[in-house]
Amino acid sequence: MPKIHAIIFDLYGTLYDVHSVSQACEQAYPGHGEAIARLWRQTQMDYTWLRSLMERYADFDAVTEDALRFTCAKLGLPLLAGTVRQLSDQYLRLDPHPETPATLRRLRDAGVPMLIASNGSRHTINQVVANSGLKWAFDQFVSVDEVEVFKPHRKIYLLAEQRAGYPRENILYVSANGWDASAASLFGFPVCWVNRDGGPLEELGATPAVIVPDLAAMADWLLDLR
Repeated sequence: MPKIHAIIFDLYGTLYDVHSVSQACEQAYPGHGEAIARLWRQTQMDYTWLRSLMERYADFDAVTEDALRFTCAKLGLPLLAGTVRQLSDQYLRLDPHPETPATLRRLRDAGVPMLIASNGSRHTINQVVANSGLKWAFDQFVSVDEVEVFKPHRKIYLLAEQRAGYPRENILYVSANGWDASAASLFGFPVCWVNRDGGPLEELGATPAVIVPDLAAMADWLLDLR
């Protein structure tokens, strides 16, 4: 394992719980909160991939709103006045996973530079991290806004490598999304896949350097290497 000089984190699902929006969804549509949150997230990801393939970029905020409109239509739920904006704003207030703050503190205390590379817009990344009080942990935010194509396109991994300032083999990429972990591994990063739900490895011809159940286990593994 090459020496790790920096860490790049994915944002959604890795550091923050994307399903924490379900409570607000439940308040808006009683009895449907969990179903909305799950279909909304899947549609959000589908739209980023489709827009990348069609070369019709729109920022994450717009994609999030479009995905919510589709979700409500798919579930047969009426879109009330202001609901799209109200619920989409919850993506700026995602809850960190329980172990996220303590893990980031351990890594910061160990002197490890940390970045975020995300499909989120510049505004979205900044707001999510600021609203959770975790801006102190990160040296840089890298948004797909700068390349106008979403992950898993290699352009965002290349930009993140350049921003980190080290060769890719010396940068640990951390993601809870199997498709993202696979793409980052194929790009050349050593990858830590945070397999929160215990699911199978994606069949994409890539193997992560390490598989862990949560971020705390990732920090244990990395700090032991150092």
